Amino acid sequence: MSERGYVEAAREAAAFALAEDLAGYGDITGSAFGGEGAAKVVAREAGVLSGLAAFAATAELVDPALRVEYAAADGDRFAAGDDLAGLAGPLAAILAAERTALNFLCRLSGVATLTAAYVAETAGTRARIAATRKTTPGLRALEKQAVVHGGGTPHRFGLFDGAMIKDNHVAAAGGVRAAVELVRAGAAHVHALEVEVDTLDQLDEALAAGAGIVLLDNMDTAAVREAVARVAGRALVEVSGGVRLERVRELAGAGVDVISVGALTTGARWIDLGLDMEG
Repeated sequence: MSERGYVEAAREAAAFALAEDLAGYGDITGSAFGGEGAAKVVAREAGVLSGLAAFAATAELVDPALRVEYAAADGDRFAAGDDLAGLAGPLAAILAAERTALNFLCRLSGVATLTAAYVAETAGTRARIAATRKTTPGLRALEKQAVVHGGGTPHRFGLFDGAMIKDNHVAAAGGVRAAVELVRAGAAHVHALEVEVDTLDQLDEALAAGAGIVLLDNMDTAAVREAVARVAGRALVEVSGGVRLERVRELAGAGVDVISVGALTTGARWIDLGLDMEG
């Protein structure tokens, strides 16, 4: 994703989140406070930072007079106690922006941190860690970017930017080859064609049909090794389905090119960050 696209997605998400929190009426509690103030985001635990664009967009939308100060960048690792960012300006605006701004940082840093843990398990191998489309509705762009901040790759963004034949497509078409032929007839020549397979027989069928990418779904490690041997470099090999952190090294060692992990977004816990007033 381009930097401009990332910033625009962050602004849209921040506007929606603030509409939930302020609902057009504003902050009943915080609006009682006048004057200027300053606060800093402090890490309560270690992690990998993501979400600064949404943090900044939240501040700007609450009050353009708020100034954002950065002590770290997206993708940076931090330790407990580190200062990550700050807000300065009207005190009422800082108080109104606090929870929404932190929600983005805590959530997205959680995704980046978990991704970094998965990526670390692939060190020295050819395998890349990729996200899936199992994202929070409305936050896909930010969660996919958080995966990138953690050292992973975003995979396809949506249904529009890559052809991927899955089990229900195969069932609807009556077989792997039939599904490939249907999709290939309607797709542009520049679109990659990926086929998800559950068995080695389906893998052989996908290769015979000319699939450029095969996704091995929920296969055990022995089957993954056999699949990589059968592919023999004729297609890019992706593996997915129930990929736990403790299994990543084993799968990477089997010779796959990509390990896609839904848990990067569905299983990431929030990182504990706080906004502490100064002075």
